[in-house]
Amino acid sequence: MNKIELIENYIRVYKANEYKIHTRLNEFSQVPRKQYFYELIYCICTPMSKAENALQVQKILQESNFIDHPFNPVEILSKREHYIRFHNQKSRYILQNFTKFNEILAILDTDVDNFTKRNMLAKKVVGFNLKESSHFLRNIGYKGLAILDRHILRNLKLLGIIEQEYVIKSWNDYFKVEENFKIFAHELQFDSDILDLVLWANETGKVIK
Repeated sequence: MNKIELIENYIRVYKANEYKIHTRLNEFSQVPRKQYFYELIYCICTPMSKAENALQVQKILQESNFIDHPFNPVEILSKREHYIRFHNQKSRYILQNFTKFNEILAILDTDVDNFTKRNMLAKKVVGFNLKESSHFLRNIGYKGLAILDRHILRNLKLLGIIEQEYVIKSWNDYFKVEENFKIFAHELQFDSDILDLVLWANETGKVIK
């Protein structure tokens, strides 16, 4: 497809999923504070793994009341039915972040803009970079942050907005692509948060998180 055809397709995807997209964004804004750590777990688990598997892990740990009774979750992350890649490493990340979650909450309570807050989290949360920090904040109701995962980058390359999918090698690279993503969203008259879910639905046929 050329750029015009791609844009027309995105608009069709949006119209087909409009209710689901806005419902999902509204759900993000209503996540209770007591669930924030479980959302952090989800964002630790998603890189290099299926979103559905990460959701299953999040659900199991939540039902196990992990926050009140922490344990090494490696056995859960490694199960075949919801397998998480690098489960040993990610289990360590979960436990390390649990021990300093009050510090993470303190960043959320800091009176700074969302972008500064995102950057602070990327430095504080073990296993996070800018993408994961953006993902976590979006999933608890913060707006205007680009989640530059492989689905997004693939579409930006198809559109000619970036030259290659694996363009992000530094924070400055992330900021530049994020700005281009927001410019493109504005051209489509979408919020960047809406465009993210549109591109996810376009790639996967689903509106998850």
